[in-house]
Amino acid sequence: MLAVFGGIALLTLGYEFWPTSPAAAPSPAAQPASATAVAKPGVRRTASGKGAPAAEPRLDPTLDLDLLRQSEEIKYAGNGRNIFVAGSMPIEPPRRNGTAIPGEDGTPIRPIPPPPPPPPITLKFFGFANRTGEPKKVFLSQGEDIFIAAEGDIVDRRYRVLRISPTAVEVEDIVNNNRQSLPLTQG
Repeated sequence: MLAVFGGIALLTLGYEFWPTSPAAAPSPAAQPASATAVAKPGVRRTASGKGAPAAEPRLDPTLDLDLLRQSEEIKYAGNGRNIFVAGSMPIEPPRRNGTAIPGEDGTPIRPIPPPPPPPPITLKFFGFANRTGEPKKVFLSQGEDIFIAAEGDIVDRRYRVLRISPTAVEVEDIVNNNRQSLPLTQG
């Protein structure tokens, strides 16, 4: 059985891949696109929606001086307004649903309020440790949590200890980019 199926498979593959005749005409799908473009010139749409004749694709890599000359002769007309000169043409104020937008027609605009101040740093400095041969460390508390940090350390994944002095610690809130000096508290 296997030999019979193998033979049928070989005959089928041979029939599919064996050339039938070298003089056979190519199928319509195999014809180049330029042959159809010559018979019926293509039309493409421009940005304004108008139809323009489409250039036929060429495989010749040489420069077509006629097409280049045609593209150089195109002059930009525009609508008469020069965007690089102030007041070259009056601009109608924009309108939304028939009413003018505030500020565009001379009506006053409310000033933008300043951003809110960053939240205060909630750490409390209540002591420091100074062992010989080790950098100076401070004790900071936030609620029930106590942190021990040296200069440059980050506390609670949010605050960086910048400078330690005997009476205060300068701390930076990394999230809000806010610096604050925390005085030594008794307690």
